[in-house]
Amino acid sequence: MRAQRKETVEEKENNKEPRRDQNRATDREGRNREKNRGQQSRNTGEMGNSKSVSLSKDLLEELKLNTKYSEEQLCTGYQTFLRECPSGRISKQQFEAIYVKFFPDADPEAYARHVFRSFDSNSDGMLDFKEYIMALHLTSSGRTIQKLEWAFNLYDVDRNGSITKKEIQEIVESIFNMISKEDQKNLPDDENNPEKRADKIWDSFGKKENDKLTEEEFIQGVMDNKNILRLVQFDQPQKVQERLKEMKH
Repeated sequence: MRAQRKETVEEKENNKEPRRDQNRATDREGRNREKNRGQQSRNTGEMGNSKSVSLSKDLLEELKLNTKYSEEQLCTGYQTFLRECPSGRISKQQFEAIYVKFFPDADPEAYARHVFRSFDSNSDGMLDFKEYIMALHLTSSGRTIQKLEWAFNLYDVDRNGSITKKEIQEIVESIFNMISKEDQKNLPDDENNPEKRADKIWDSFGKKENDKLTEEEFIQGVMDNKNILRLVQFDQPQKVQERLKEMKH
């Protein structure tokens, strides 16, 4: 009986070893899970303003309402945006580089800087996903009023709610830097240099030299005179639009 009881105790001790090994393995798995969760949290924190890998419901609904893009396109675009810009934002330098690569024979930096400023709604020197999508939308197929509101923001360099002739001249000059010298030769005589075109635009609004142009006057003036729209915009945006969509820089 004593031998039998001793064997039984030994068996119990032997049976405890697998359980101890199993507990150790479980503890290791638990620690690894905690470590992975911590790493994921750190990675998420590095996303800047985009702390989630999916769009918030409110932002998704806002973009669907105000752009041409579907929910699927926006969600897919967001994933691409984060892959190309892990910080969740595009810097002014990255944005300007898009223009420089596609216009190597021109001087596009000034125009790109103004376009960037017009979409940088919170003036933080970066474009987040919302600002980026609005830029794509308005420079490609936005409604006329939306485009004109953006055009006004482009020309309102100091963002004081009105446009001066000096601001018209500044933007027109940056546009001319994007037009090849050969193409400039084909422009009408009264708009074949920045000064002439700026004068023509300003006169089209019926303004005197030191007058100011409000947003309402700007939009109404363009709606009444389609020729002004041709004068105030850059006529070769397609390559830039394609580059922005690809987001490869």
